[in-house]
Order: sequence, then structure tokens, then C-alpha cells
Amino acid sequence: PSIALAGIISELKKGERLGIIGGNGAGKSTTLKLLSRVTAPTEGTIYINGRISSMLEVGTGFHPELTGRENVYLNGAILGMSKEVDKKIEDIIDFSECRQFIDTPVKRYSSGMYVKLAFSVAAHLDSEILIMDEVLAVGDMNFQKKCLNKMCEVAEQEGRTILYVSHNMNTIRQLCDRCIVLQKGHLVYDGDVEEAISIYMNQSDELKTSYDYSNIPRSENETRSIQLLGLDINDRTENRVSQGENLKFTLHCKANAEAENVGFRFEIYYKDGTVVGTVFTNKELSASKGQKVDLDIELATKNFAPGRYHAVALAYEYDKFGNQVGVDRVDPALAF
Repeated sequence: PSIALAGIISELKKGERLGIIGGNGAGKSTTLKLLSRVTAPTEGTIYINGRISSMLEVGTGFHPELTGRENVYLNGAILGMSKEVDKKIEDIIDFSECRQFIDTPVKRYSSGMYVKLAFSVAAHLDSEILIMDEVLAVGDMNFQKKCLNKMCEVAEQEGRTILYVSHNMNTIRQLCDRCIVLQKGHLVYDGDVEEAISIYMNQSDELKTSYDYSNIPRSENETRSIQLLGLDINDRTENRVSQGENLKFTLHCKANAEAENVGFRFEIYYKDGTVVGTVFTNKELSASKGQKVDLDIELATKNFAPGRYHAVALAYEYDKFGNQVGVDRVDPALAF
């Protein structure tokens, strides 16, 4: 059998804020699932001193038929913190910004509402260790800022230990005081945050004109309505672009199920990990199961400063509330 992870973290001290970064299939989510005891290690030992509250996926630990309020109490009971919930229920509801819907079954919540309530529960219960996996990718910008401030507050004032996975290097900078870089299940760096980001960005900076995503490990691939297969840069033998030229490329996708109203976007990052822009496709995609689709995309570069960039590709659908729900993500998808 293949080894997903090998010798990742030797020790994490109380009150440390550890960022975990790396491309698709590096082992970030697997690390957090092992530490949260969602997955058992096939070998090796994990020692944990303290109670853990975690958010690994949107809606993890929520029962769809129960209301928001009932799910708060359910989460507290699972963590052995029922008394804490009684004391903090009003703070949890206020922070989540979901008071209007707190007595509505969560199956009617948007993905953003799920995240807000789940984060509020995790942040307010008295666990010593807080584990977060890309949880801020769904929430709106104001709530993301609010969450980052809350995590910094609980780490500094309450001495909580935080493990945080994100593709957004700015949130890693703001929150973490230590960072590790993973590549194909192995630890390649552990230490200073800026140095870790630099190493990760260099990993992501391979200049090619053709990219194959089909073998990138993803969880539950066949349940995704759209899967990103690869990308080809058009009419170029290298992906060096003069300022003002348009970079044209073709994105290849496959429908694993009937897909409607699927959109695509590319998040563009400078070599230091700073987000410089987002490109949306100008049309939505519908496809039948098994159908392969090619999308021609054009990226204007007139506002880009000279330097190296890479892009993260995301496919998403709209839920019934009009919010974008992630379907597939590839990081890095393109470098130029």
C-alpha cells in the first residue's frame, strides 16, 4: 500500500499556532484527520494532551435534520462539554450571525451558514487544541476576518494550540507563528512562516505549457459532479508573457454526474503568496454524466507587475441560496 504520510510533526507545544501548507495530495488533510482521530494511523504513535475541537469539512458533526441550536448542543455533548454549551450558547449564536435561523434544520442552511455556526462552536468551547482545515474558504470576507481575529485571541489570551491548513498564504501569515511544508506525504520544512511560504511557492512555480491533474489525489473523487483534468497553454512554447499580452489557455474537465450551473475561477498569486486577483469564466457549464468539456480562457496581464505568478483552479456549483459551493480544486493549476 502507498504511504500517505511519513514522520510529519515531532512536537507541538501549548499555545503554538502551526500552519500546514502544500499542494494537492501533500497530506495536509490526512494529518489533521489523524490528529482528530477521524483516521487511525497504520503505524507510529500520536500523543495528545488536551481536548480537541476541529473543523475538517463543511458541516462535519452536524445532523441535517436537527436545528442549528440542537446541533450546537450535540457537538458539545460529543466533546463532553454540555455544561460549557449552556453557559456560552448565546455567545455562540451571536458570533455565528445565524440567530434568525438557529431553530431551522441545518439541511436548509447554505454552506456559508454551516461554516459560520460550526466555527463558532469550535472557537467558543473550552478545548485546548483547535484544528481547522481550509474552513474560511466558504465564508464571506468580513466573517473570515472575524474568524482570524477570534483564533488569534484564543491562542494569545487562552493559550490554545492551533493547527491550521489553508491555501491562502495571507491568512497563514496573520495567524501562524510556525509553519510546516508537506510534499507527497513528507515533511520538507518546519520553521519560520515566511521561509515556509517561500519554499511552498517555489514548489508551486514549475513553468510548463501543459498540466495534467488527473492523477492528483482527491477525496471521494467520483462524488464530484465536475473534475478538473488538466490545462494547456495555447500558442506558446513557454509560459513567459509580456506585460499587456493576454495569456490564453484551455481547461479540460469531466462530469462525474449530471452537472448544472457549474462555474470556474482562478485565484492568481504572486511569488510571495500574495493574492493579486481572481479570474472567473464568463459562462456557466452544464454537462451530462461522463461528458468531457474544454473551456477556452483568456487572462489579461496589463495590470500585472513583472514577476512569477501561479494560479489555483476551482470549480464550483451554486446552492439554492446562490452561494458558491466548492466542487474541485487544484493547487497549483498554472504558473507563468
